[in-house]
Amino acid sequence: MITKGLVLSFIILLSGLLNGCAEILVTSAATGAVAAHDRRSVGTFVDDETIELKAREQWLSDSEMFDKSHINFTSINRVVLITGEAPTVELRDRIVSMVKNITSVRRVHNEVQLSAPSSLITRSGDTYITSKVKIQIFRIDNLDATRVKVVTENGVVYLMGLVTRDEGYQAADAASKVSGVQRVVKIFEYID
Repeated sequence: MITKGLVLSFIILLSGLLNGCAEILVTSAATGAVAAHDRRSVGTFVDDETIELKAREQWLSDSEMFDKSHINFTSINRVVLITGEAPTVELRDRIVSMVKNITSVRRVHNEVQLSAPSSLITRSGDTYITSKVKIQIFRIDNLDATRVKVVTENGVVYLMGLVTRDEGYQAADAASKVSGVQRVVKIFEYID
């Protein structure tokens, strides 16, 4: 029996082979598993992965952006969340403009803070908070936790995904109760 996830994995694998993109090859198996539970279409899911890869590639290829900032790009349903730190308004605006110019991007949420890049200790703490939030969301009855993307930057938790209003409320409530969370920002798109 051929499943949606299997077809998606094959398409991404083939795309990676044709384009020579090693990152796509590495993530193709995980992509198929996540896509099976996702409310996005397969095409939108692939667009989101492509947007994130293009944004990261452009950021890495600009030595000033890369050397002076710490930036993360997260795309859900072609809506991009940019988090991290940049030392100047000009550099932050260049990063945001770069993302806005990527094909398929519908909207950009600029959450880049004006400061020096965060430390490895801060980033490790954010990773730990993200893990704790994901566990709490996983424990919510009648909510598929794979539909909620969790991003943490300097203790601020950003929640993204295509969810019902009730699912969004429950996820945000669970996240707000996790130790270390400074604030919860909902960037959901509601389907009801």
